Amino acid sequence: MSRILLHLRGIGLTFGGRPILENAELAVAEGERVALVGRNGSGKSTLLKIAAGMIEADKGERWVQPGTTIRYLPQEPDLSAYRTVLEYVESGLGPADDPHRCAYLLRELGLTGDEDPKRLSGGEIRRAAIARTLAPQPDVLLLDEPTNHLDLPAIEWLEAELKSLRSAFVLISHDRRFLQALTNRTVWLDRGESRRLERGFADFESWRDEVLAKEEAEQVLLAKRIEAEEHWMRYGVTARRKRNMRRVDLLASLRTERKEHEGQQGAVRMAATSGDMSGKLVAEAKAMSKSFGERPIVANLDLLIMRGDRLGIVGPNGAGKTTLIKLLTGALDPDSGAIRLGTNLQTVTLDQSRQSLDPNSTLADVITDGRGNSVSVNGETKHVISYMKDFLFHPDKARTPVSVLSGGERGRLILARELAKPSNLLILDEPTNDLDLETLDMLQEMLADYPGTILLVSHDRDFLDRVATSVLMAEGEGKWTEYAGGYSDMIAQRGAGVEARKVKAESSKTSAAPKPESQQAQRKLSFKEKHALETLPTTMKKLEDEIGTLEAKLADAALFSRDPRAFDQAASRLTAARDELAKAEEQWLELEMKREMLEG
Repeated sequence: MSRILLHLRGIGLTFGGRPILENAELAVAEGERVALVGRNGSGKSTLLKIAAGMIEADKGERWVQPGTTIRYLPQEPDLSAYRTVLEYVESGLGPADDPHRCAYLLRELGLTGDEDPKRLSGGEIRRAAIARTLAPQPDVLLLDEPTNHLDLPAIEWLEAELKSLRSAFVLISHDRRFLQALTNRTVWLDRGESRRLERGFADFESWRDEVLAKEEAEQVLLAKRIEAEEHWMRYGVTARRKRNMRRVDLLASLRTERKEHEGQQGAVRMAATSGDMSGKLVAEAKAMSKSFGERPIVANLDLLIMRGDRLGIVGPNGAGKTTLIKLLTGALDPDSGAIRLGTNLQTVTLDQSRQSLDPNSTLADVITDGRGNSVSVNGETKHVISYMKDFLFHPDKARTPVSVLSGGERGRLILARELAKPSNLLILDEPTNDLDLETLDMLQEMLADYPGTILLVSHDRDFLDRVATSVLMAEGEGKWTEYAGGYSDMIAQRGAGVEARKVKAESSKTSAAPKPESQQAQRKLSFKEKHALETLPTTMKKLEDEIGTLEAKLADAALFSRDPRAFDQAASRLTAARDELAKAEEQWLELEMKREMLEG
């Protein structure tokens, strides 16, 4: 029998008067790879912090095998105290650990170690934290959402690296494929308590459904017992008083049991508001090309998207996925070739970056766009409170500002707002971020019933397999290839997934001093660049409208003879407006590509 390395028993914790954990248990033995699962807000991250010794429980016991080394990967790492990424990673080593492993891991994760932590993107911070956690090769790894902010190459590399380690670990993740590939035990946190399955996540969902079905059957049986006792109380033949009091006490205890039973949290009820039917053709690209300076983003692409297609778009960060979406939806013009859009398109974009949410707006105002207390979904008018409940928001949260919502709540809020809008073309940009597995199931079911067309950008392989009918893969140098089926089908046809990024190794130890900030590679967009990226689309739209007006004016054959000066002014302004539009498009493309590359 394997030795127990870490054991939490009878863990209880109350926060703000509400019990988060009541009688939770977590045991990790040698060789065990535990999936820690549960709904958003069930206390998974809290239990992991207790296991790491970062939080002390109100009750219960934490026991660690003497000599056991434990490393914890937080969701939001803090690198502010370190001069370089390498210094941060090496700070996690023990006296007997190999410092060369730090450089190896950083190189595999696309970092050099010389980066300034203050200038890292979210994805780079996550990569640095992973390197710091894995470098010591500890006995127990505690990993909280390790795939957040990672692209497919990094996710697949991390999966292979964890498989190769001898460490036991506890893993929290919303990535089904990641959990299925790595775990051999499952702990389910549900309503404050834990249940353990001696098998991996692949068997969890069928087991969970059996547990819930049994629980529901027990509640039905309890209701019948209460009904029988109440009937006896009303109509039964009076017996000895002592026996009668026993039956009274029994009825009271049965009623208390039913009252105290806390049912399973309800499921999200979501439905997309269908717009008018689009034309059979949604978009057709012919020899379409677009470049960023000397770097090709799209090269000679031929692509046909028909009504009802579900196209998954995959590739490493910086491959140009967002730019490709802009081209396919007509928001950006190609350098050469053509894009033809279908008729009657109504587009809704689910942007899970959360940037479109005003942190000062209330939940109700976001859903209704500040207009009244109702929302129309598929022709049915619903009160905002009722609609909120469909997405598991308590009525008390109607006036809660967005700034205090969790990541999962913000994800559900964006779904609630955008799915209420009529559409026949859905653009899904990383829709799975921060959503729990049950909400993902409901989203997949909704998409299966959606009558329109879907363009999906995602790093979630399981979600791509369940939703996509074809996958458009970035092959490099601007080449994109379409494969029939989902992500697994693409790998079967292509022979490989997305290759992991690597960078040329640079020695941080030999650096005489940190480079001045002006000489360091920029790690995130400046405020001016962010502002330009947000405002340029509006500027381009105004220029396009102005160009259309000027072209219509110049199309008047009598204008020159009637007013030569007006003709010359319009022609001059048309030339200038076209130049301004070309420059604005080039600037937007440059900034968008920089943002995509830095996000990784």
